[in-house]
Parts: sequence; structure tokens; C-alpha cells
Amino acid sequence: MIMNDHRRLGRELGIFDTDPLIGSGLPYWLPAGAAVRKAVEDYVHELERRNGYQHVNSPVLGKRELYERSGHWAHYAEDMFPPMEVGGEEFVLRPSLCPHHAIIYRSRQRSHRDLPLRVAELGGMYRSELSGVLGGLTRVRAIQLNDGHVFCAPEQAAAEVSAALDLIETAHERLGIRAARYRLSLRGEGAKFVDDPGMWARSESVLRDVLKERGRPYDEERGEGAFYGPKIDIQIADPAGRESTLSTVQVDYFQPERFDLRYVGGERPVMVHRSVVGGLERLVAHLIEVHGGAFPAWMAPVQAVVLPLSDAELPAAERVLRRCVAAGLRAELAPPGRGSLGARIRAHRLVPYQLVVGPREAADEGAGGGAGGRAAVRLRDGSQAGEVPIEELAARSRPFA
Repeated sequence: MIMNDHRRLGRELGIFDTDPLIGSGLPYWLPAGAAVRKAVEDYVHELERRNGYQHVNSPVLGKRELYERSGHWAHYAEDMFPPMEVGGEEFVLRPSLCPHHAIIYRSRQRSHRDLPLRVAELGGMYRSELSGVLGGLTRVRAIQLNDGHVFCAPEQAAAEVSAALDLIETAHERLGIRAARYRLSLRGEGAKFVDDPGMWARSESVLRDVLKERGRPYDEERGEGAFYGPKIDIQIADPAGRESTLSTVQVDYFQPERFDLRYVGGERPVMVHRSVVGGLERLVAHLIEVHGGAFPAWMAPVQAVVLPLSDAELPAAERVLRRCVAAGLRAELAPPGRGSLGARIRAHRLVPYQLVVGPREAADEGAGGGAGGRAAVRLRDGSQAGEVPIEELAARSRPFA
């Protein structure tokens, strides 16, 4: 059996590529990849909005002092890029978004009624990975992370962890992702981890209780926690069985203290970190392998291809294409000059909807084509869907359809 390898398929399908002049671990997105990525971004953004998140944007770098305050400099510096001196101050490419979100929380006075405050961002972060571990989209130096933080009262933490897991599981089902296993990642030995056993015990208790309440089997592994607290990691596996972490939920008592976060009354909030789909690079790598390039219609780089039977139908096919684009479909035209109809169908075998325009469809299109236009739709598995209004086809191709 030939296994799907995202590095091979990703380049064949025009998803991404790399160039030594840009640098190792810094892939760039080609048009098809940018389309897949944007579809996933929009889906997750809307899913978060529907679940009470407010979206923010923050800079991709900050002063070294910010990461000293957050604890990253003391516990995570070996994974960070070195500081850049500008105007007598040192700036660092951020290794994480959480310090910025802590600053956003404390930028306004908060009351108990404001909690839980849920903020989310798709933002860049940077890891100084060694060249030997870099590969395709799975291990990179520049990561576009789907990140979010919930600031809540201590008694709300368990409910927010469970709600974050609901959100993750909903997204995984829609994306076609199957988790390999759930892992409770705990503190290990050494200076990499914050030395506060009581804080770790409180965080672990919240995560364990949630997992048990949900009846979710999990494995415990020491040394895999974040430096500031334990986390629930949702592991995925590639076709060769190699595991990696995709989504995560963490309970953090450390950074609220470091940034002196409070709400009215002097109480300190808990910071629940969660990433619904992790870094987009690793996510898309996994989606390429899971779907073999035959993405669900809502995330496919090209959702519909218009196939005129001959040059005589080309004007009508161009009108169908315009209708598709106006309806919101990512569509393209495959004219007769590219080969026989069969050859063009094979060339677009991964496109969910193939709209064949023959003499009858051209005549109908010339006569107005009905409400929104109609086309004879062929599915990529070779079955015929009959004549479907283009607006209906567009509705079927939306993630929340």
C-alpha cells in the first residue's frame, strides 16, 4: 500500500514548497495551499465566534523583558531566536502568543461579570528548531498558530477546559481528523519546569477531573508538560504511525501571577490555554495525508471545474464559471484545448464538482439557465448528481452547510 506523504503530495498538488534562499523550516504557501489554509482559518474563526470568543491581533515580536516576565526566557530560551537590538532595546520573535494575551487582559479593568473572557487569535510564532529535525510542514520555524486563552474564575476552570475539548472535537469531526490518543502531559525533572509543586498539583487535578468526567481514556506522560503547567494533548498519527501533538488544553496559574492579573475584588483569574487545531502548517500536512488531496468540498482549493464539451460550448461555459465565482465557489475553467473531456476529467479528479457543459446545457444557459444557472454535475467518484442550481452547489460547499 502506498502511503500518502504530505511532502510529496503537497508539492505535486501545489500546496507548498521551500527554497534554500528563504531558509530551512520556512515553507511558503502556493495558491492551492493558500486556499485550503484560508478555508480552514475561516471555519475555525467562525466556530470560535459562535462559541463566545472575541478575536484579537498582537505583534509577532516583543521586548525581551516581556518574555522574562512570562517565564519563557528562563525556561524556554533555547527554543527561541536570539534577541535583536533596536534603539538600545532588545526584541525577540515571540515563541508563544500567551504573554501578549495576558497583556491584552490586563489592559482593561475586569470584573467577575466579565468572566470567562475568551480571546482567540491566529498569529505567527517562531521556534529556533535545529535543521536536522525540520521536515515539510510538520516541523517548521515559523508557525501560524490557532491560539486562544480563557481568563476565568477558579471555579469556572473545569467547565472551560471541558468546553474547549468540545470545541476541539467538533472541529476534528468537521475536518475529518481522528485522534490517535489523548495524553495528560505532566511536569518532568529539571529547570525546564517551574518549581512550584502545589501549582502543578492544582492544575493536574482540574485536567484529570475533566477527563474522568468525560469518560475519556488517556495516558499520562512526564516531561511533556508546558514549562508553566500540565496539558491535555490530543495526539495524531501520520500514515507511518509517527505521533505528533495537534490540539491542546492547558491550565495555567503561573502567568496570571507573573503578570499580576486580577479582576475587581483583587481575585486572580486562571488562564486556560487552548488550541483548537494547533499550527496550520502541521494541520494542513495532516489533512493532505488524511484526505490524499481529495479534500472535502468546503476546503478544496478548487471546488468546481467547468468542462465545455467542445469550443462551441466555451461561451456558455464561461458564463457558468462567472456564475460559480459570483456564488462564492472557488472555480476554474478547463477548456477543450487542454485535451479530451476524459483527459480533463482525469486531470481534475480531485475536484469535488465537475460541471460538464454540452450542447443541451449550453442551450439552457443561453436561454437564461433558470434561477442561478444550472449545470450537469459529475462528482469526483464518477457518479452523476444531475442538474443542480449553482447557488445550491455553493451552499453545499460551505463548512456550516
